[in-house]
Amino acid sequence: MSMLSLFLTLLIYAAAKAGYRRWSYAIFSPLVICPLLLISLLLLNHIPYAFYQSGTDSLTQMLQPATVAFAVPLYKYRHLIKEYAGELVAGVLGGSVVAILSSLIYAKWLHIDNLELLGSLAPRSITTPMAMNASQSIGGVPAMTAVFVILTGLTGILVAPLLLRVLPLKNRISQGMLLGMGAHAAGTAKAYELGNQHGAIASLTMIFAGVATLLLAPFVVPAFMQFLTFSF
Repeated sequence: MSMLSLFLTLLIYAAAKAGYRRWSYAIFSPLVICPLLLISLLLLNHIPYAFYQSGTDSLTQMLQPATVAFAVPLYKYRHLIKEYAGELVAGVLGGSVVAILSSLIYAKWLHIDNLELLGSLAPRSITTPMAMNASQSIGGVPAMTAVFVILTGLTGILVAPLLLRVLPLKNRISQGMLLGMGAHAAGTAKAYELGNQHGAIASLTMIFAGVATLLLAPFVVPAFMQFLTFSF
């Protein structure tokens, strides 16, 4: 019976993806539709989350090889890495530090002092497989981090079109980096709707941001959390 949860997840995702192709609005994104429908089904039928999880563990385990698969776009677009190395390094490092620190500052403003919650929130701005690994390394809860990642991606694809109209970012490189850094995988999918080079740069930015956060988070998060403890 637990395999039913896997079947329903795949079915709902396929239906949501088909719907998004027809109505390309952020509100119809599979990232919105799938969680809402699945949560509704679990609540209405009083199905324990543990039961649902037992049938979908195989999907979770696929996150690990998905991380390794990021090597493919790195190789495919290696010419863009060489051409825009300076912009990518500066944008990713700056964006990664701002993303981590802003998460912690917002949490403190909201009087969130739980260390597990803070650790779960800090890596919210990178793609899910890397974010869950980063969360685990700094004492967070990977499952909670996945939720924050999805919320960040949804917010990013809702706000990004407005920012692209308002900000003086007219070239494809800047626009792709904005989407890849601000909304990771969801932003990358949106970037490909604008053009192949937009999508390629967003993809590279997303990958480099994930690597940067994995390296920076274990050092930046404890130091800044200690600083906030004395400052607030």
